[in-house]
Amino acid sequence: KGMLAMTDINTIRNLRNNHDQSIESIRKSLNINWRTAKKYADKDFVPKIKLHKRSGMMYEEKWGDIVSLWLTEDFKLPRKKRRTNKQFFNDLIESGFPGSYRTVCNFVQEWKATHTDKGEVKDLGYERLEHPAGEAQLDFGTMEVEKDGSFVDIKILVMTFPFSNRAFGIALPAENQECLLEGIKQILKQINGVPTVIRIDNMSTAVVRSKTRYEKARLTKEFQSFALHYGFKVQTCNPRSGYEKGSVENKVGYVRYNFFSTSPKLISFENLNQRLADKLKKDSQRVHYEKKKKISDLWQEEQTSFLKLPDIDYPVFKQFEVKPNRYNEVTIDKTRIHIPMAKTMLSLTCVLTATSYTIYDLNGEIVSKGRRPYLTKKRAIEWSSVFITWKRKPRSMTYSRYWKYLPKRIAYYLSTEDWRLQTDRIDELITLLSTHPLKEINERFYELVGISPTSEELSVNMKSYDQLARDRK
Repeated sequence: KGMLAMTDINTIRNLRNNHDQSIESIRKSLNINWRTAKKYADKDFVPKIKLHKRSGMMYEEKWGDIVSLWLTEDFKLPRKKRRTNKQFFNDLIESGFPGSYRTVCNFVQEWKATHTDKGEVKDLGYERLEHPAGEAQLDFGTMEVEKDGSFVDIKILVMTFPFSNRAFGIALPAENQECLLEGIKQILKQINGVPTVIRIDNMSTAVVRSKTRYEKARLTKEFQSFALHYGFKVQTCNPRSGYEKGSVENKVGYVRYNFFSTSPKLISFENLNQRLADKLKKDSQRVHYEKKKKISDLWQEEQTSFLKLPDIDYPVFKQFEVKPNRYNEVTIDKTRIHIPMAKTMLSLTCVLTATSYTIYDLNGEIVSKGRRPYLTKKRAIEWSSVFITWKRKPRSMTYSRYWKYLPKRIAYYLSTEDWRLQTDRIDELITLLSTHPLKEINERFYELVGISPTSEELSVNMKSYDQLARDRK
């Protein structure tokens, strides 16, 4: 039984509306079912919008809005900085999410199907390499951190041990030779030993000339001295063959994606490295993907293969002579540094470590010292774009990856339960951001926002906000 032809429907409606016939008389004259006659005689054929309302906690509660916000924010970032479904699930669980991992995966899959173009991942199918105990691989990676309201790119030196799949990482300010050697030193202290072999790629901080079919790679004098002091052998990859140290390249991404789903706050490198060490130690409680034993047990077995640390610590520094220009400035890390009366001094020697510089005169007196200039390079957070995104979903903004970077006073201002007032305040901040950076808005808050410090508008519960801030870390 299908729908009647349009001519039959028109006949029924004509008899009903223009000839004033009853449903019963229409039924008899056309020899059709009474319900069919009733349906087409009196049915309103005006088209209506049909919305398929989705059901379930992701649509009926706040969780879908939160994940939508995270996905919207993440898709503005490079792929390597985006969170995985597992990270979304773990972050939701910390906020009291009662659902399952599969629920999150289904929601993310549906969101991507309607919001993004599908990509394609190619499998390079590299050959499996066997690794004996005691051998390590080394590589640098880049990670974004937040410091003083701005984003900063730092480096992470990761050393992996493919036999056990144990990994160690050290956050460093740059990828120069001083940072490389200092990072290896710190890792060797953590493992309390020295690997027999360290495999590296052709990084310029360690390799002067890449190896060829006929010649071995030539190492820098400083890296060679460092390796001789600690006693490990160096293996270099063939040019354009990064897969030869695939274990560490995978682990660099693993550290970045799994331990810091959003850019962590940089209190200090010591603090970040302690957090990194704790996370990697906890991670070693996993079962090895292939050997079906705990990584920590395999690591304990592997440690017997290590060389002993030398009794004397290797001092990592770079020394060279600097010449001031006529403005009494010397150049360090492509940055001019002013030294009073420098032109009158016969000789100036600069000593660089991974994080500091010291300049000595001819008598060995310190004439200038400080942090290396690359430690001050920052990148502003695009707060206007962030607030515009928050305006669409104000109830979810405290779950945003950027919420923890807000200055405290502005976070208080937005922490109202009245969502209409919240939206108005977001609008107000968007307007102010067109002429003032967020740091200035925070410093001149009462003047720019135009309310008194004692205003009832800011009488938020300090304890409840502090708890909220702790929950979002």
